[in-house]
Amino acid sequence: MSGSRLQQILSRGEFAVTAEAGPPRGANLEAVRRKGALLKDYVDAVNVTDNQTAIVRMCSMAACAHLHQMGIDPVLQMVTRDRNRIALQSDLMGAYSLGIRNVLCLSGDHQTFGSQPDAMNVFDIDSMNLAHAVKTMRDEGKDMSGFSLDAAPQFFVGAAENPFGDPFEYRVMRLAKKVAAGADFIQTQCVFDVKRFKDWMRQAHEQGLTEKVHILAGITPLKSARMAKYMATKVPGMRVPEQVLKRIEGVPKEKAAEEGLKMCLETIQEVRAISGVHGIHIMAVEWEEKVPELVKAAGLYPRPKVA
Repeated sequence: MSGSRLQQILSRGEFAVTAEAGPPRGANLEAVRRKGALLKDYVDAVNVTDNQTAIVRMCSMAACAHLHQMGIDPVLQMVTRDRNRIALQSDLMGAYSLGIRNVLCLSGDHQTFGSQPDAMNVFDIDSMNLAHAVKTMRDEGKDMSGFSLDAAPQFFVGAAENPFGDPFEYRVMRLAKKVAAGADFIQTQCVFDVKRFKDWMRQAHEQGLTEKVHILAGITPLKSARMAKYMATKVPGMRVPEQVLKRIEGVPKEKAAEEGLKMCLETIQEVRAISGVHGIHIMAVEWEEKVPELVKAAGLYPRPKVA
């Protein structure tokens, strides 16, 4: 079977585990390697964010290339905020030539929320257009102008989806559009409201979408009551139920991280039982050292072998 490790795992029906690693605010290669070493062997692929929260960092492509050299299957996150279609397609070809086989197509956080709010955005195309462009390059061997490519990149195409945004009835419609555009896999926003996530998955199943795309549920361990409160009140599109806040607020401060990990494990077990969920995507923000512990405790280690 050909394709990336992630593609092989999902294609043969295994429950996938991916994680996220933000690159450094600088050119420190060792920072990338340190995170890679923590995650290697415990996940099937590692996402590298693309100037997340609109803060300048080492580029995703370079960090992905470093992870690939370590024997890790990277997922190139690519946002349309900073590059027009010419640069996006050029970077895709370059990334593939470096051994990167997975790409996650995103629009990106608006620059006004980041460290350089006066920067000019691009948004020449959106994430759905980008997914369609990657699929066209792969399946038809052509760029967006219709020009035939020499050695077209064969990417496993991903997109993000938020089951918790409003209006809720439009969320599955957005998922359907991303699948139609070319998404092979979906990584969702962090799941804290399992009930709402189940409702979204039920609708996706009823629309036949769970048979067309691999859905990975977003998982984030909470370190503290302060983190939980911030995510509930300051992060757009995030939904943290009151019972989650009360639970982590109800333990001593020094026990909050332990309780957050326990809650995270419970969420993993709940989403694994939902029909149509094909994996989890762990976003342990600057807490990558806890990923091996979570994966082991969830019974998801060792990871399956691939050819």
